Amino acid sequence: MDTTTSKKMLNGLDVDGLNELINTVKANKDAGSTHWHVNTVWAGGARSESHVDGFEIGGKQVDRRFTLKVDEPVELGGSNTAANPQEHLLTALNTCMLMGYVAGATLFGIELSKLEIQTEGDIDLRGFLGIDPKAPNGYTELHYTVYIAGNGTPEQFQRLHKLVQATSPNYWNLARPVQLNADLIVE
Repeated sequence: MDTTTSKKMLNGLDVDGLNELINTVKANKDAGSTHWHVNTVWAGGARSESHVDGFEIGGKQVDRRFTLKVDEPVELGGSNTAANPQEHLLTALNTCMLMGYVAGATLFGIELSKLEIQTEGDIDLRGFLGIDPKAPNGYTELHYTVYIAGNGTPEQFQRLHKLVQATSPNYWNLARPVQLNADLIVE
C-alpha cells in the first residue's frame, strides 16, 4: 500500500504548503519575520563574489550555500566574466515579481502557460564617474513589461498584476526610498 501523500501542485508550487505558510504567518506575525545576509568580497579588478550562507525565518536559521559572481563589461573596466551589479539589480526585481505572479496565480487557481518580465532603464555614466554633479548616479526610472498567459480571465490577470505591485518586496525596495545605514571599518 502506497502511504505517500500526493501534493496538489499548480505552477510548480505546493498549493497546500503555500496556504499553510500564509495561515502560519496570519496566526503568528513573528513566524513571518525574515532576516537576510550576504557577504561580498573583492575578487580583483572589477570582480566580486557574494556569498549566501543562509537566512532566518521565524527565528530559525536556514542554511543555504550560494555564490553570486559579479563583473563589469570590458567597456566599463571589467573582464566580462559575469553579470554586472545593474544586471543583478534588474534580475532581483524581475525574479521577485515573477515569484509574486506565480504564487498569486497559484492562490487564484490560475494555471500559467507563460510568464516573462523584461525590465530596462538608463544610467548616465557622467554621474557615476563624478564628471557632472547634476547627472544622476543611477536610474531615474525603470520600465518593465510582463508577458503572462494562462487559464485566467483578463480581470484576474489585472488583479494579479496589482497584487504583485502591492506586495513584491523588491518592487517595494525600488519604488520607495530605503534607508541605508553604514559602518566603515578601516583595518
